[in-house]
Amino acid sequence: MAGHVQDRWYKTEIVNGKPVKVKTERHGTGMRYRARYIGPDGTEKSQSFPDRQKRKADEWLANIEADMSRGQYVDPRAGKVTFAAFAESWLAGQTTDLSSQDRVERQLRLHVGPYLGTRPLATFQPSHIRSWTRALEDAGLSSNYRRVIYNTASAVFNAAVDDGYLTRSPFRAATVRPPKRPEGRVKPWTAERVFAVRDALDPRVQTVIDLGAGCGMRQGEILGLALEEVDSTAGVVHVACQVKLIAHKRIFAPPKGGKLRDVPLPDAVGLALAEHAKTFPPVKVSLPWERPDGPLVTKQLYFTNSLGTAYDRNHFNTQLWKPALVTAGVIPEPDADECFAEAREDGMHALRHFYASVLLDGGESIKALSAYLGHSDPGFTLRTYTHLMPASEDRTRRTVDGMYRTNGRATDGPQTAPASPQPAGKRARRKQGTPPTSHPSQP
Repeated sequence: MAGHVQDRWYKTEIVNGKPVKVKTERHGTGMRYRARYIGPDGTEKSQSFPDRQKRKADEWLANIEADMSRGQYVDPRAGKVTFAAFAESWLAGQTTDLSSQDRVERQLRLHVGPYLGTRPLATFQPSHIRSWTRALEDAGLSSNYRRVIYNTASAVFNAAVDDGYLTRSPFRAATVRPPKRPEGRVKPWTAERVFAVRDALDPRVQTVIDLGAGCGMRQGEILGLALEEVDSTAGVVHVACQVKLIAHKRIFAPPKGGKLRDVPLPDAVGLALAEHAKTFPPVKVSLPWERPDGPLVTKQLYFTNSLGTAYDRNHFNTQLWKPALVTAGVIPEPDADECFAEAREDGMHALRHFYASVLLDGGESIKALSAYLGHSDPGFTLRTYTHLMPASEDRTRRTVDGMYRTNGRATDGPQTAPASPQPAGKRARRKQGTPPTSHPSQP
């Protein structure tokens, strides 16, 4: 047997050669029974029980032994660790980049810790997770962001199971479900909206529109675009850097996923960028590389703020981007004591969606579009934008019509004259073989 149950109110002594139970100094006070065993780590562990609960102590010890034999043992003391304490140690052990760690830390601190942080791991029930997900919904967070937070919290519980703090995650219950994916598809901006927002932006940053809508670059990549990364002669933008925020500090870093890429530079975008550089000459900016304590790297940036340094994306969005959305009529103007309306679908990422819609409408392939956008998987690009691809019938009509235009032929068809128009109703009835019906007013 891996352990035994000790009766702390009595001890056995040998009297006249016979074992006799005698009272101990603890008799009648405190917990009477203590179930003791040696855990898998070689240390003694125990659990105390009150008087008249000897059977319960035996059952508890038997369950411990069974769990150890099945490889499902969990140290009872481990379950007393709070979610917040375990999440902190879990985050410290992550090997992802600092930006991802900073983002996850923010999710845990703002949206998980206030609800789940103080509860011991062993006390969690599925009902606690269901209540928490409802609280996130009531807080007005988008379904996409709620899914991200949900997956982060679930990952913490999975790690707790792997480390022996729990036997099963409450997220595994059938009644616990992640927030639903948002319904609907990407709806790209119209060209009118794109240029309306461009006109409404501060002249210092108007050209960010051209790089987003004309090259499909991300916000951080645009704000980190350097003079040496634009090859006007070859008509290419080398996307090799972005400006990121780590713990509220600006740094230079590789593009998302470390995926460097070359993007075609259309003439219109190249001219707009050249005009911008004449009016607002690029400024040399030095920032740490990849981490706040990283080595300083100097780049000659196209876009800098009034202090001559790189833009903070939060400042850019609240002080420049959203006011332009208001002027362009995209979002309502807030009252004097209110903040700007939430506009996730109308952030600078909307320019990438517009870029994708333009390229697909022009017949560009999903593979090429995926490369230009910096996606790691063309399948993701296809799933995101497949509804924007022209239907095969549209492509056929445009291809044949283009052939006729190229050869100077009318598009009504070769050597044919357009038929006399007939009312749609008559054409439909004759096609079906039914005689026309007299109008009610006719005799």
